[in-house]
Amino acid sequence: MTQDVVVGMESCAITVLKRAVELDTSARFQESLVCYQEGIQLLLDVLKEGKYHEQIKITENATGYSYEKLFKPYITEALTEVCVEDPYIRHIHQLYNFLRFCEMLLKAPCKVKKINLLTSRDEGESNSLQATVLHEITQSLQSHGVALDTQFSSTIHDREIRFNNGWIIKIGRGLDYFKKPQGKYSIGYCDYDLRPCQETTVDVFHTKHTKTA
Repeated sequence: MTQDVVVGMESCAITVLKRAVELDTSARFQESLVCYQEGIQLLLDVLKEGKYHEQIKITENATGYSYEKLFKPYITEALTEVCVEDPYIRHIHQLYNFLRFCEMLLKAPCKVKKINLLTSRDEGESNSLQATVLHEITQSLQSHGVALDTQFSSTIHDREIRFNNGWIIKIGRGLDYFKKPQGKYSIGYCDYDLRPCQETTVDVFHTKHTKTA
């Protein structure tokens, strides 16, 4: 298969997945599911032929980028373990972001059994808050049959999320790419699809090709 064909397949897959998101947003779930399946199959065909790298640019104040929408194309039934490396899971809003990410995984069509978190320890006054919240999240996940293993590093800088079905998602701002809501009763406070984003770049790779990249 020629490189031009591979590029064409990749472009087609992205178009189909974008259409799937549009249908999903319009609550046309059955049609969106078909598009998701077709798009993912096209991506798998691309992976068999050559290097895969997709870049998503989230612009300033853009909406429609909840964790469900961003990660959904890469979650499959084969996903059982997730690794999150993010130095900023420390302050209360960042801890809530991580909790929402965990909730997204529990609702997704997969059977995640373990989540590994590598972050930095908050050395300030909110150190006890970080420890308390992570302990509570650990206990809550355990009641849902999911183990959370938290490790701390004082040198961690890069931000990436690895799925054991092969996908690696690197977000420039990590999970904290949403803007602060205007108030607790403003639109977007609860629904992250309606929450304006900060500008950031998302790079998606597949491990089949990263070792030789």
